[in-house]
Amino acid sequence: MLFHFDRRKKSEKEKKPPRFLVLRRKWLTLGAAVLAAAAATRQLPIYCVQRDQKVCSISFDAAWGADNTQKILDVLKEYGVTCTFFVVGNWADQYPEQAKAIVDSGNELMNHSNAHDHYNSLTADQIIADVNTCNDKIEALTGVRPTLIRCPFGEYDDHVISTIRSIGMEPIQWDVEALAAVGRRKSMKK
Repeated sequence: MLFHFDRRKKSEKEKKPPRFLVLRRKWLTLGAAVLAAAAATRQLPIYCVQRDQKVCSISFDAAWGADNTQKILDVLKEYGVTCTFFVVGNWADQYPEQAKAIVDSGNELMNHSNAHDHYNSLTADQIIADVNTCNDKIEALTGVRPTLIRCPFGEYDDHVISTIRSIGMEPIQWDVEALAAVGRRKSMKK
């Protein structure tokens, strides 16, 4: 591809030949790649889903302790509400009866990683291994393989999201945290 640059002529005597810039194919390819990357939209987890009805989804993360699990299940049952529990695989190892109780009460049990590692610092293979390990544990306990994951620490860069989606899972993130509802923390920014 050629670009022609006209220079201003000071006088007829100083006429110089026009200048040309030649762009090689590799530079055009690189330029196109940079433009495409700049135009690409960032991948995001699911924060909310548009519905005609006025509804909300309630979820809990289970990573440490299980002291309140049965109390939560009792309150949910009392009000006829079901929700999703995102559990860490190591939690499911420690509290298998609680994990079964969650599913037996009609609630969902989904993935919150196996060891609660920082996914942004892991390779794709490490993320896949961690997610599948947790999925295997949940499936062994409940008979249901998770399809959703809430990444630990709310880490959702494009590398993490594309890796998770490559194995058929959908990343989920909360829109308003419970502590935000009572004014102790801010809601999640999209």
